[in-house]
Amino acid sequence: MGKKVLIGVVVAALVGAAAAGVVFWRSGHGDSAEPPKPPGSVLGPGTGRYVALGDSYTSSPRTGAPAGTPAGCARSDNNYPHLVAAEIRPASFADVSCGGATTQQLTEPQTTPDGINPPQLDAVTPDTTLVTLGMGGNDVGLVGLARDCLTTNRAVSLCKPRLTAGGHDELADRITATAPKIRAALQEIHSRAPRARVIVVGYPTALPDGTGCWPFLPIGPDDVAYLRSSLSRLNSMLATEAKANRAGYADTATPSKGKDMCAKARVKWVEDAVPSSPAMELHPNAVGERGMADVVLDLLD
Repeated sequence: MGKKVLIGVVVAALVGAAAAGVVFWRSGHGDSAEPPKPPGSVLGPGTGRYVALGDSYTSSPRTGAPAGTPAGCARSDNNYPHLVAAEIRPASFADVSCGGATTQQLTEPQTTPDGINPPQLDAVTPDTTLVTLGMGGNDVGLVGLARDCLTTNRAVSLCKPRLTAGGHDELADRITATAPKIRAALQEIHSRAPRARVIVVGYPTALPDGTGCWPFLPIGPDDVAYLRSSLSRLNSMLATEAKANRAGYADTATPSKGKDMCAKARVKWVEDAVPSSPAMELHPNAVGERGMADVVLDLLD
């Protein structure tokens, strides 16, 4: 194929993708995708409304000063929604993310140890022009499951044998069951805020390639591989649902590769079972939240 013909093919492919409303690209962005921009969508200093929906990977417990109410949601003022809002400076900003939230809490109130968080979708109003959605991990139960996998014997993997007994993968089933919930959430967001750009925020890389870093991360080698592949499967599902439902996708797994729980303290995005910087165990720290914010901001340029 001649050079000019090749260039023409590439340009035609990009134009076709843009016409479809979502452009995916690789390299440093991994599988991130720009959010479609509906007619009338505005976002910039003093304009638009940004609403952040999500679970504890969004609220970012203990990484900064407490922000918002109820206190039981454990939102920090340096989580990625606050960092994004500080950059784009919308006229209105609402971070309603909450630790422990599942997709059920999008439409139902959530009782926390210190107050009730209203249904998160209540914050999405007709004047909303940007929505980020970081959710799905608690529907699958990945963080809670990781705690259950902790072991004092480096040769023992507690979770994979139980969850894949008889050749049946329970986590894979949970991820499949979560897909229509994410789909319904995105459709409802579009219904409530037809002028909003919507971005699904994926989960960062939490576990390294290989067998882990026992005892710093006391999880058996088979469980490290199993949980890592399950998180990748979850992110793939989120990306697929985003693309199919007029949303962008923020791939935070690619830029955080090598910055997992086993990385050095000043490098890692996600803390291990004993945090080395302010954060909740098995959750992003301030470096991770900054990295996640940068991926989202790249999609809004």
